[in-house]
Amino acid sequence: MSGSNTSRRVAAHRAELRKRGLRPIQIWVPDTRAPGFAEEARRQSRIVAAEPDHDEVMDFLERVSIADEDIDDIPDTRAPR
Repeated sequence: MSGSNTSRRVAAHRAELRKRGLRPIQIWVPDTRAPGFAEEARRQSRIVAAEPDHDEVMDFLERVSIADEDIDDIPDTRAPR
């Protein structure tokens, strides 16, 4: 039965990920297709853009963002202890 084969493959994949030190999580994110989402995103963007420290905050976010970074190039952003 193909369902059981799929279940075994998924279980093996998840076991491999766990072996690598990962764990599954579930997150809920806004539905970008929902009515009013685009308007609300624009409203919030205008508020952020109007902040006096907008450029400083954006520079910080770019520095700590790892989306386009190699894992070895991640800056240490932990607060000093």
